[in-house]
Amino acid sequence: MVKYLADLSKLEFSDEKLEETAAQMTDIIGLMDTVKEIDVTYDAYKDNHDVFLPELRTDSVVPSMETDRITSNAVSSNNCFVVPKVVE
Repeated sequence: MVKYLADLSKLEFSDEKLEETAAQMTDIIGLMDTVKEIDVTYDAYKDNHDVFLPELRTDSVVPSMETDRITSNAVSSNNCFVVPKVVE
């Protein structure tokens, strides 16, 4: 299988390297089988019981800066803003 995948990928391996790669791939597949056995079901109560958020500020509506003031220093050309060139 590794030889077939190497041929598809246009990779050249020596016989020793093919055997080494096959062993590594077998180890990876074994690890993935182990990962599949882990229970990853989500429990909202159990997963979030250590989250404390008492220090968050309250949201409040405040007026934002006027658009005309923000764009007063910008050069407009064809409905686009011209900025200095930073990359050569």
